[in-house]
Amino acid sequence: MGKIHILSDKVANQIAAGEVVERPASVVKELLENSLDAGSTRIKINVEAGGKKLIQIIDDGCGMVRDDALLAFERHATSKIKNAEDLLTIATLGFRGEALPSIASVARLRLETRAPQEDSGTVVEINGGKIFKVEEAGLPAGTSITVRDLFFNIPARKKFLRAESTELSHIASLVTHYAMAHPDKHFELHSATNAMLVAPPVSDYSQRVYQVFGKETLDQMIAVAAMQTLDRVGLPQPPPWKRKDDDEAEAAVEPGDLRVHGFVSKPEIQKLNRNSIFLFVNGRLIRDRLIQHALTEAYRNILPPTVFPVVLLFLELPAGEVDVNVHPSKTEVRFRQQSVVHDFVRDSVRAALMKARPVPQFAAEIYAHPTASPSLTPGSRGATAEASTAWRDLYAPATATGFALQSPVAPASNERFQFSGGISVEANAAVSLAREPVTVEDHCTPPIAEEPEAPSDLGPSLATLKPLGQIRDSFILAVNYEGLWIVDQHVSHERVLFEKILKQRAAQKVESQRMLMPLLVELTPGQHALFTEISDELATNGFEAEPFGSRSIAVKVAPAGVDATAVEHMLHELLDQLSREEQELNMEKVRIRIAASIACHAAIKVNMPLEQNKMEWLLAELAKTECPMSCPHGRPVVLRYSMKDIQKAFKRI
Repeated sequence: MGKIHILSDKVANQIAAGEVVERPASVVKELLENSLDAGSTRIKINVEAGGKKLIQIIDDGCGMVRDDALLAFERHATSKIKNAEDLLTIATLGFRGEALPSIASVARLRLETRAPQEDSGTVVEINGGKIFKVEEAGLPAGTSITVRDLFFNIPARKKFLRAESTELSHIASLVTHYAMAHPDKHFELHSATNAMLVAPPVSDYSQRVYQVFGKETLDQMIAVAAMQTLDRVGLPQPPPWKRKDDDEAEAAVEPGDLRVHGFVSKPEIQKLNRNSIFLFVNGRLIRDRLIQHALTEAYRNILPPTVFPVVLLFLELPAGEVDVNVHPSKTEVRFRQQSVVHDFVRDSVRAALMKARPVPQFAAEIYAHPTASPSLTPGSRGATAEASTAWRDLYAPATATGFALQSPVAPASNERFQFSGGISVEANAAVSLAREPVTVEDHCTPPIAEEPEAPSDLGPSLATLKPLGQIRDSFILAVNYEGLWIVDQHVSHERVLFEKILKQRAAQKVESQRMLMPLLVELTPGQHALFTEISDELATNGFEAEPFGSRSIAVKVAPAGVDATAVEHMLHELLDQLSREEQELNMEKVRIRIAASIACHAAIKVNMPLEQNKMEWLLAELAKTECPMSCPHGRPVVLRYSMKDIQKAFKRI
């Protein structure tokens, strides 16, 4: 007797369920996507015990007739595609026809559905893949699917489920972010008697963010919106017997546009993992390494390399430009023009960060530490009309024809305040410790008028700063009409030099200095192999070095500004950093690393006294940079203690 046999439909469905139904959130995802594909405008989700006991999804979509309701539980039964060619242009969230039969094979399922044109609806009950009941009933238009006792017939799978709170958090995160992707629809999520999310439809994405997450989250985010026309590069041509006339063929292969919009976090918001990065492609929640790498590149030299931002990004492109049929759970995609999509996302996010130039707040930055806690969780805060209007402006830039008050020009002064000499300041010393509001009116001085919020662009703000002096010869203390500023002199000069070096490198005019005697630098075998690979790039950045024996190199010329005693340390540090790269060596990344290393070693050091004119020059040069809010290694350059913060600390407002 042969060893090969055909599996029964029951076993085949349970195997498919292992691919599609990973946990209760997977069931919610599949059913939620079906509701969205059905054109629903109102979706309600009820769960119990983290989805282990009950998952119910009710929608007002198109519903199904009796025959379709029964056929939907057959394997690979779907209304989304008809032939293999449809796989090239999938515009729906669900299409494989595996979700319902897979879920029904591992749970007790009840389907209630009615098409609007039908007088009565259909009720179907299935237990463990076997149809238990089919009957007619009076039902509202739409569909309701109730899933009970998930994995009741597969104990081995059930014991791998996490705690109820963990499973519920996955469901809450999923529903919340699908609500973000569809602001024009009504979403509700209820757990037992607790309403976790109630999100009525709103007009745009910014209002949805405010509605779901509140103003505090939006204060930490920067809006992104960009569009690019795709080229026809690599579009396949149909075979000769399927080609139409020239005009129709030209229209058939038009690739369309690539759009991205959403929100990314300010540099001071840092996470220890990628769990706060949420990506949508054509309304589908995905996990994609290509886009995640593009985001990492966008934040390069803005965030430290070991932390990650908070991202809520929506990518829209023609269905023919993305393949969603990569994985049964449909969480992975493949782009036809991968490099184009990667560079577009990277440049769009980078441009938004450069345009916003968010100012780190003094009190907030003190407690800003990398954290792995979830940053986007559903809340119960309501949105006011005033706040909604304010955040709608994120997508509509203000006109440049407004009236603005100009602060008076401060008289020229060459005096230098002396702050050195053992001053010790606690981290929260500027924040008043009083907790009760002050009720006694201050008759000594008139109240200070409340200042408007300072603009987010750092350039004009830095250009108006007047330096007062230094704190321990390391931090420049400066003021302008917006408040009190503290500038790290080392990293600010580092940012200035970094951008200067990159511009000189692009123009092939890097400044260098010849050493009096060649400097011999001994390398490890790994460092020597890496040096050979990047030697051309080092030469372009002002180095002139040649092998000197089997393990050493002789450095004759070094970049200008770098002390001769620091050249050896800089080369060792640079080669060690590049040797730890997990991915293939990229020359663009090497170029940035070299520029950052040169800038770091050539910049003004801490504990270095600066004259008044030197401080003024440094602040003026910093104002001209593209990214004055952080150094090439991701540390903040400036901190602002706003006028409003000062007034609050002194109980003026």
